[in-house]
Amino acid sequence: MSSSVETPVRRDPTAMSHREVLEAMTGLLAALFTALLSTTIVATALPTIIGDLEGSQTAYAWVITTALLANAASTPIWGKFADLFNKKLLVQSAIVIFVIGSIIAGFAHTVPLLLVARVIQGVGMGGLTALTVAIIGSIVAPRERGRYSGYMGAVMAVSMSGGPILGGVIVDSPLGWRWCFFVCVPLAVIALVLLHRTLRLPTERKPGVSIDWLGAALLTAGVSVLLIWVSFAGKAGYYEWISRESALYVGGGVLLLIATVWVESRAKSPIIPLPIVTERTTGLAIIASIAVGVGMFGATTFLGQYFQTARGYSPTAAGVLSIPLVFGMLIASVGSGQLITRFGKWKRFVVAGGALLVIGFALLSTIDHATNLWLVGFYTVVVGLGVGMMMQNLVLAVQNTVSVHNIGAASSSVAFFRTFGGAIGVSVLGSVLATRVSELSTEGFARLGIQTRSSGSGNLNLDALPGPVATIVRTAYGDATGRIFLIAALATVVALIATALLPNRPLRNTIDIDPKLDPMRAQAEDTPPVGEIDGRNEDKVRVLQN
Repeated sequence: MSSSVETPVRRDPTAMSHREVLEAMTGLLAALFTALLSTTIVATALPTIIGDLEGSQTAYAWVITTALLANAASTPIWGKFADLFNKKLLVQSAIVIFVIGSIIAGFAHTVPLLLVARVIQGVGMGGLTALTVAIIGSIVAPRERGRYSGYMGAVMAVSMSGGPILGGVIVDSPLGWRWCFFVCVPLAVIALVLLHRTLRLPTERKPGVSIDWLGAALLTAGVSVLLIWVSFAGKAGYYEWISRESALYVGGGVLLLIATVWVESRAKSPIIPLPIVTERTTGLAIIASIAVGVGMFGATTFLGQYFQTARGYSPTAAGVLSIPLVFGMLIASVGSGQLITRFGKWKRFVVAGGALLVIGFALLSTIDHATNLWLVGFYTVVVGLGVGMMMQNLVLAVQNTVSVHNIGAASSSVAFFRTFGGAIGVSVLGSVLATRVSELSTEGFARLGIQTRSSGSGNLNLDALPGPVATIVRTAYGDATGRIFLIAALATVVALIATALLPNRPLRNTIDIDPKLDPMRAQAEDTPPVGEIDGRNEDKVRVLQN
């Protein structure tokens, strides 16, 4: 009997062993943990930080938005660099940039300086986000990638659960909120050492490739203009949603994005390759990722504010109350990753995640200043389960359709749009929250005989307010929070529809696709690329490998 019949199909001979992959991921996950920890530490510390710096609700949202904007704008550039240069050096550079931003943020004494520091941090986080996913895609085949995505999910869950608690403890301690930024510096140094010792990757440069800086500049400008518009529209002292100023901002932003598409379609090496992002799987994953970003960043940003501002809990207690969200993410990301690796089925988990997000945010839309905290915890667990099933698995679906030589650009495109959705989401939801708080506060003050034209963007240091006034403001924040989660629920309906339409293509067992059969042609012929193991092409794989 032929040996090709008796011998089981072998895995990609270029792939690393499980032990080698784990060694390579040690420093990588340590760096990712450091960046994520900095974000979650700040989440519970923000009410204290903004109050100490005498900032407003608008400033509160912009501390998050500026980091997300810099993250989003830099992610495609980092992804393109990942396809051209040494990924290890790039990751180390991203960590250094992130540390610089953290140090400046720790010494900031004004909101503008803090925003500048957050931009620098965002650039570093963009590199870590794009490069971590790209490196894993370069060393692990999609069929086996689920388990490692699960490990990433576990790191994210630990950072998201430990960060708020650690941040609360630091804020409540004599150290003060500035150490929420300083504490990341020694962690980053440890990550640098681990990366130096464990991560070894070859550099494969493509000849004649350049960076499309014009496209990157136009993309950043277009996104920034739209973010500025949604941040200030509808606020007292600025402009209305429907006004000449709004028309100028929206028109200018849209024109810049149209120019971006025109430049990218003609660039020799575009920052966002249009053939990749317009492919059906990638396009639908991007749409879903935008909606996931709106919901995910909105939940993590405003839940902490809800617990502290509306319910009066300390930063430490607010961190503990955020654990249900992270618990759901941990269970879903690790569990779905292991099951995807075992059975090779991914779409059912992504669609289920979309459904859970819709349900979870719909439930959160019912909360007010007096909702039972056990109910709030249950609602956030549902949201966490949805995020955990969707976030990394959407990237996995995209990576399965592209060559390893384009995996950096493809992965960073999905991450870019997810972060862009998050930045837009935080700005829009923050604006809606401020407007609704203004309305409810005005009504409450009127009952006390106090006439005010507060826009909801006043000082968030409620401890400095008289007791009755602080109670009205806290109640207003609690009753207004449900509305922003209703908007998030509507956004995640789009994600559910997009995931339901994703092509259910089997995961290939090879790191790279066969050069003779690209993903576009494979989809057109309704057959998976050569190298996938199923009943239709098993013989082809044996022939190729023997």
